[in-house]
This record gives sequence, C-alpha cells and structure tokens, in this order.
Amino acid sequence: MRRIGQLSDNQQARRFTDYLYAKGIETQVDADSQGRWEIWVLDEDQIETAASLFDAFLKQPDDERYVAAAHESQTQRRHDEKASVPKRARVVDGRTLFYKLPVGHGILTIVLIGISVAVALLTRLGDNDRLVQFFSITRYSIEGNTLSWDSGFPEIRHGQIWRLFTPMFVHFGLMHILFNMLWLKDLGSMIEARKGPWLLLTLVLVIAALSNVAQYKVDGPSFGGMSGVVYGLLGYVWMQGKYNPASGLALHQQTVTMMIIWFFLCLSGAVGHIANTAHAVGAVLGIAWGYASARLATTRRIR
Repeated sequence: MRRIGQLSDNQQARRFTDYLYAKGIETQVDADSQGRWEIWVLDEDQIETAASLFDAFLKQPDDERYVAAAHESQTQRRHDEKASVPKRARVVDGRTLFYKLPVGHGILTIVLIGISVAVALLTRLGDNDRLVQFFSITRYSIEGNTLSWDSGFPEIRHGQIWRLFTPMFVHFGLMHILFNMLWLKDLGSMIEARKGPWLLLTLVLVIAALSNVAQYKVDGPSFGGMSGVVYGLLGYVWMQGKYNPASGLALHQQTVTMMIIWFFLCLSGAVGHIANTAHAVGAVLGIAWGYASARLATTRRIR
C-alpha cells in the first residue's frame, strides 16, 4: 500500500477514489492532522497507473468522466460487498484456503511462529510439565488425576505479567502446533502487511490475554495454544473484508465456513479436550474489533 497524493476537498477525494474503483483500483482514504485527505493505493502493481490518473484528475477535477464514475462505482461496491471480497482477490491459490494477497511473510508473524516452535521444542510438545508450568498462566500441582492451583493469579499479582500471554506459545502435539502456525502465518502476515506490525501485536496481546484468562476461569490452568488468537485474527479479517473492502483484507467464504464447523466440532468434544472457551472469546473479540474498526474507517471515508 502506498500514498499517491492528497486532496484538501473531501468531495473531490471521494470522486477520484470512486473513479479508481470503477477502473478496478482499490484505495484507502485517510484524513491527516491538517484535515487533508490522503489517497492510498492498496495494490503495489497499480501504483504507477493510479499516480498517472491522479495527475490527470488534478488538472480537471470537475470533468464529467469523474462525476459519471461515481454511480458506476457505487453499483460495483455493492456487488463486491455482497461477495465479501475485493475484486482483485477472487482467485484462490491452491496452496492455501485464503485468498492470495500480494504480501510476503510478516516479520512479527515469523517471530511469533519462531517463539511457538522454540517453546514446543523446549517443552517437548507439552511433555515437560516443569517447563510448561513456566509458561502457564499460573503454577499447579498434580496428584493422581487431580489438578490443584491457587485461583487468585498469585504469580501475576507478584509481577509475572507475561503469564497472561505465554500460554499461547505452549502446544500439545504436532498437529496442534502445525495447524495453528499455518493459520497464524496466513492471517498474521495478511494483517501485518495491510495494517502494520503494531496493530497485529496489539491484536495478539489483547486477544491472548483475555482468551487465556477466560479459559483459565472456566477450566483451570492446564491449557495452551495459539488457537484463541487465531480465531480472533480470523474474526477480525472476516469483518474487515465484509464491512471495509478497502482494507485489503479478505477471506474465502469456504474458510469461514470451515472454521465455524471446526469450532462446533471442538465444542462437541468429538476431537478431545480443547480450549473451547479461548476459541469462543478470541473469536468474539476479533469479530467485535474488526466490525467496529471497519465501521469507523468507512465513516471516516464518507464524511
């Protein structure tokens, strides 16, 4: 995503971005601190074309072709919003369940995957209980089949704040970490490329902390995994693609359907003991966050 210019008039900014949209070029419009409207083009491959069109627009902003483009663009936007995906993202890459976006692997995403793999190796995929407890939300003792712990967050109250987040790095089994890391790679890189690493980090930390606390309160400290975060990122991307197509974030409908089916399959207990509360809280947080920020971005663009 790159900025191609700015306009001081909101109506002209809307007119020009409508014109670009009608030509298949997606944009994002942001207001700067001085009340000017910055025009950002989402696809790097379309920067040169959009910049050329912008130069032409500056010379004749009231030309009839720009005015006529508004109606065509509104019709096309309604069609694309119903499809829940941007126009350019309609070819499904056979290697992934997600729409292929022109982004690489985000640095923060790779760091999160690296930490998860390192913790998995250190804990021998959850078999080293002493190290697992180091990353757990609180320490616990096992006597026979009974798990005992202090429910008052004693370690966190004494400064070990990292325990709110570190359960997301603990995984129990090869398939557990494999699927979580595949989802994290695609979703994390997508958000990092379009929204930046700081937003991704904020999403991950907030969703991890709240979903971990919820899971702990419902089912105790013996849990781990990135699933709650992954469901949160999925919900965020889903809402952004549905209500803010200009965000450049999108999911294939099959992906959403599959994750919903998997969620209820886990909830049924058919696949063993799963941190269902973390899944649910993560998903709700991501959906709420994605919806609220999408509506806010849309409101800012149409003012």
